[in-house]
Amino acid sequence: MEKEFDIQAYMTAGVERVVKDSIRATLKDPAESIFMAKFALATKKASDIRKKYEGEGIHVPPFLIASITSNCNLHCAGCYSRQNDATKDCEPVNQLSDEQWLTIFDEAEDLGISFILLAGGEPLLRKGVIKAAAKKPNILFPIFTNGVFISDEYFELFDKNRNLVPIMSIEGHKEATDSRRGEGIYDKLISNMETFKKNSQIFGNSVTVTTENFDDVLSDDFVSMLQGYGCKAVIYVEYVPVSDESKHLALSEEQEEQLRARIATLREDYEDMVFISFPGDEKSSGGCVAAGRGFFHINSHGGAEPCPFSPFSDTNVMDMGLRGAISSHLFQVLQAGDILKDDHVGGCVLFEKKDQVEAILKEA
Repeated sequence: MEKEFDIQAYMTAGVERVVKDSIRATLKDPAESIFMAKFALATKKASDIRKKYEGEGIHVPPFLIASITSNCNLHCAGCYSRQNDATKDCEPVNQLSDEQWLTIFDEAEDLGISFILLAGGEPLLRKGVIKAAAKKPNILFPIFTNGVFISDEYFELFDKNRNLVPIMSIEGHKEATDSRRGEGIYDKLISNMETFKKNSQIFGNSVTVTTENFDDVLSDDFVSMLQGYGCKAVIYVEYVPVSDESKHLALSEEQEEQLRARIATLREDYEDMVFISFPGDEKSSGGCVAAGRGFFHINSHGGAEPCPFSPFSDTNVMDMGLRGAISSHLFQVLQAGDILKDDHVGGCVLFEKKDQVEAILKEA
């Protein structure tokens, strides 16, 4: 009889590996290594809190993704957020306030959540929310930014608050990055990285992996370039098609397997860096870890969604709190059913099965 998959053990092991790799990657930087040692203790305490809730029948994921604004200054080709109308050029409407986000961060710590990925739109447009996150040193906040608004004020803020880790998006070398993100973006990113290195400040890069840049962004030439600038974390995000016209950019099953194997090699070859794949190897994790299994998404209005790529919600965290969101009808049905375990193409099962997700919402 096949042993039942233990999602709590799987996610806890994942957290422990990320923290262990982060400690190793920052050994040469006293300020960073001291912070990571303290954070390691905080993650152990958070894990114990989640285990307590698990015993009460409440599965708390260790990760959150929070899109703190619907505003962005760029128009990147194939942006999922704009396709879903989560990012617009107009003035944001009904966005959560800085104080409301701090309330969410407070509850996250109480529930044992260790990582909150700040996204958008462009999260650095919400300086007040970033400063609220700085007040929670027991939570690590990777900030997924296009890098344009990183200024002297932000360099100082990141230096004083080591739990804020800028993760700058880059698509490969200059031609690929500027082609998708706009002319001059690559040079701005390089300038930022040079300043971070000069200041001995930690930062990372996120890379959207497509069929077009697959070989480039996984090459030693590219990774060594990031290492040379002092990058400590590379997060490879598998491209999720946002329309039928963009499906050709999604990785094949063979490329997904190659990506996993390559990341395993990179972890051995670049010991001073952390490598993470998102959504990661779903086959080894018993299916997709969205919808509260390993993480869920909070949009800029407070709606609790399975994933940024699946913008459906039946709960607002300002009405129900994080604990209520975790127990929402949508999340419970997705976790109990087979949708998250189904075979799919394009990196996101919930994108492929969106008709079924919409049907669940109609049941409530």
